[in-house]
This record gives sequence, C-alpha cells and structure tokens, in this order.
Amino acid sequence: MQSVKMYCTAMCPFCQMAERLLTTKGVNQIDKIRVDLDPEKRAEMMERTGRRTVPQIYIGETHVGGYDDLAALDHAGGLAPLLARTAE
Repeated sequence: MQSVKMYCTAMCPFCQMAERLLTTKGVNQIDKIRVDLDPEKRAEMMERTGRRTVPQIYIGETHVGGYDDLAALDHAGGLAPLLARTAE
C-alpha cells in the first residue's frame, strides 16, 4: 500500500473526514503534518500544492488535493487502485 501524507490542523473537520475515509479504505498509518503548529510546514504545503487550505493529501508521490478531491476520487473508483499501487 502507498504511504499517505496529510497536511492538517487539529480542529479541521475536513481533515477528520479525510482520515475516516482513508481508514475505511484500509489505510492504517497517515503521516500527519500539523501546519497549525509549524508555520514552516504551512509554507512548505503552500509551495508544494499551490493551495492554502487543509487537508492536503498525498498518496505516494501523487497530490490528491483536499477532502472533496479525495471523496471525488473514491466516488470515481480511483482511490483504491491508487492506494494499492506498489510503493515507488
């Protein structure tokens, strides 16, 4: 299974929903990067993604986007295959 990295904050309901969705897909470890605790990590997130909002989710090296993007990917049938890819 691919590694999952999520830029997040402690009180973000969309971050919590993303974590729940990923858990239902069998993800048991998410590398959470708390941008509310580390301004440098927020700057890194914005530079890497071009976005200011959380969550910002990476599956392997693929930037999925935020919760709405993750849910749309799942609805389209693309989330499970992306998670199942062999780590590169």
